[in-house]
Amino acid sequence: MRKTFELEDLDCANCAAKMEEAIKKLPGVKRVSVNFMTQKMILDAEDSQFDEVLQAAVKCIAKVEPDCRVVL
Repeated sequence: MRKTFELEDLDCANCAAKMEEAIKKLPGVKRVSVNFMTQKMILDAEDSQFDEVLQAAVKCIAKVEPDCRVVL
């Protein structure tokens, strides 16, 4: 399953790259793209695990940039 999420208060491209690298390492993730310019995250993960992967991705984002919020 592939979904796009809007990110609020993503402050820098370096943080976006760190988020992307951390999320790529999560089990069940096929592909992920965090784009600073568009303020969006595209997450592609196994259908059966999508909700768990999404919650783990949100935690990764919060670790890198606590003020950034994923619009679900």
